[in-house]
Order: sequence, then C-alpha cells, then structure tokens
Amino acid sequence: MTQELLDLRLSIVEGRYDDALEIVDELEEMSKQSILRNIESFLVRLLVHLIKNQLEERLTNSWVASISDSILRIQKLNLKANKASYYINLNEWSPLLEEALEGAIAPASVEALGGKLTPMQLSEQVNREQLIATAQQLLELIYHYSAKDLAKVITNRLIALPGGQAWTEGA
Repeated sequence: MTQELLDLRLSIVEGRYDDALEIVDELEEMSKQSILRNIESFLVRLLVHLIKNQLEERLTNSWVASISDSILRIQKLNLKANKASYYINLNEWSPLLEEALEGAIAPASVEALGGKLTPMQLSEQVNREQLIATAQQLLELIYHYSAKDLAKVITNRLIALPGGQAWTEGA
C-alpha cells in the first residue's frame, strides 16, 4: 500500500488526476478486501463454536464469549465509515457463511468431542442448514442493535441453543 500512496502523490503532483482516481479506486478495493477477510475469520471462529455447541449440545463460558465477541467484531467491521451502510448487507450472508463453514470444519474437528472426529467425520455429522440458520439469526442482530446493547441480546439468544439453559443455571 505504501507504493500506491507514493504513486498517488506523484500522480497528483504531476496533475495526472485520472491516474490518481484509479489509484484511489485500487486503495478502496484493497481496504474492502482486507475488511472482508477479517469478517471471514470471525465467521469461521463463530461457526467453530456453533459446531461444537451443535455436536456436544452444551455451552461453556468460553464458547459464549467467543461467539459474542465474533458477532460484536463483525458488527464493527461491517459498518462502513459513513455509519449508514454496510460492506455486507443482511441478505448477503448465505454464501459467505457456506464458505466459512467449510473453513470451520477442520478446526472444529480438533476441538469438538475431544478431537475424536476427523474433519470428514465431523462434516458428515454437522447439520449445515441449522448451523447456517443459527449464524444468520445471530448476524441479523448486528443490523438491529447498537454495540452497547448487542452483547446482552446475543447472550439472551444463545440461551435458546442446545445446553443454553443449563449454561445459565451453571450446570
């Protein structure tokens, strides 16, 4: 990116404004791709913990914290600087979640059920549609709640997951 900034400066100094605008477009695209990669990493993290919840039918403080943190970070990353629009709109999550789910299978196989399943075995046991629907429902919250209120809302939604009620009771 440093080279692009130097090229931008030179283009402006030399009065090559079309070249400068092209460089600005490139920088914007690079920034967007970086944000989308960060969102994808949090989607994978979110799905790893949702997979563990689905297979083990329980929740832990650590899983709740990780799920909540992933959603909160996605909310921050997804909101554009103008605070009025998003990089990923509400109806655009499905293909990203499907791709992230594939990336979550291997790390989840290490953690879920004591690491007893290979990624292929775990993949066969996972209810993909349910996982994506759960993740989609959690992601929808980022469009409806402020960062201040979101963590509490997420926790309340997680109680509805398998083992959620036992988790709230400390069991």
